Amino acid sequence: MDFRLARRAAAAVEQMDRADCDARLLDNTYRQFGVINRVLSGWRGLYARELRPIVPPQPRPLTILDVGCGGGDLAVMLSRWAARDGKKMHITGIDPDPRAARFARQRAAASGVDFRQAHSSDLVREKARFDVVISNHVLHHLSPEELRHLLADSEILAERTSLHNDLIRSPAAFALFSVAAMPFRHSFIREDGLTSIRRSYKPAELSAAAPPGWFVERSSAFHQVLTWRHG
Repeated sequence: MDFRLARRAAAAVEQMDRADCDARLLDNTYRQFGVINRVLSGWRGLYARELRPIVPPQPRPLTILDVGCGGGDLAVMLSRWAARDGKKMHITGIDPDPRAARFARQRAAASGVDFRQAHSSDLVREKARFDVVISNHVLHHLSPEELRHLLADSEILAERTSLHNDLIRSPAAFALFSVAAMPFRHSFIREDGLTSIRRSYKPAELSAAAPPGWFVERSSAFHQVLTWRHG
């Protein structure tokens, strides 16, 4: 491994992406994502800066599509933050992986949150529209062609903005996560998290991979958000 992380490990495969991975460890990974994303992903700041200010007056909710929602923890987290702030959101979480969709649908019900097994292209074909399209830790999983398709779908599906939050590849992120993830046992959190960092983009790389109209900003110390705004 290049510990300087100078190049993306684009060919590395996360254990949870393998069709034959251990189902118990996978479910534990989805379950533990809730802690990881609440503490490390930077979504509290994104919610406060990007989502809460554009919630329309009730009764209409802010409609959000969460692409590649995994176990569904981000959608539930956003819904709860909005409820505490007296804001109304309706969040649709989609994931093409049947294992993720099953886990998300089995979560305790959360107000204004729905989950389904689907790809973003399915919703384009359905002519669905949302105020905002988001994703978390999805971009580094995608091939260049899949990335282009996701961003094109996002521009079609989002009425206002799209926010794709992902890791920044760096030696510091790798070293700190290696230590911080040690308490997470009986899951793929630590192994796959380190692989995710190795697969992730540096900001200049992500900017170069994105089409015109998209821009990259830092969303937290070790995260960046690829953003598109309508008009």
